[in-house]
Amino acid sequence: MILPSYHIADSAIAGAGKGLFLDQTVAAGSILTAPDGIERTYSYTEIKATPALEAQFHASARWFEDRYTLSPDWPDECYINHSFRPNGLWHLGFVFALAELPAGTEITIDYRHLLPPGQAEDFADSVTGETIVGLPWPESLASSTHALSELLAATQRR
Repeated sequence: MILPSYHIADSAIAGAGKGLFLDQTVAAGSILTAPDGIERTYSYTEIKATPALEAQFHASARWFEDRYTLSPDWPDECYINHSFRPNGLWHLGFVFALAELPAGTEITIDYRHLLPPGQAEDFADSVTGETIVGLPWPESLASSTHALSELLAATQRR
């Protein structure tokens, strides 16, 4: 579920295709997307051992530990693109605004939180050219929790 009003349009990120853009200004710390309508999660082992699930792995996202959702119907959240300098923070399926984001901003997140540990994305980061490789679960959770804590503390000081 995407909470602020938005639209899908051509991404400003080279090679990214479409992107998700805000239609309104969003305050730092606001939730941009939240989990909605998730029927179940799958273990990585289960996906790899089941041909029908394996065929959908391109449409997967890690939610926690080794549990993934598969979204072959491509909900609009799938148009959030990658950046190593994102303006959105992925944390346990939620995306938080890392700063005040004006209308017209394209939302980005760091895909390393969504990929299986050590798995490289099929494309490189468009700015740095670096390979995008999934983080180990403890590192992903620790870094996103720390970033969220810092973000919320900063919004409390305002």
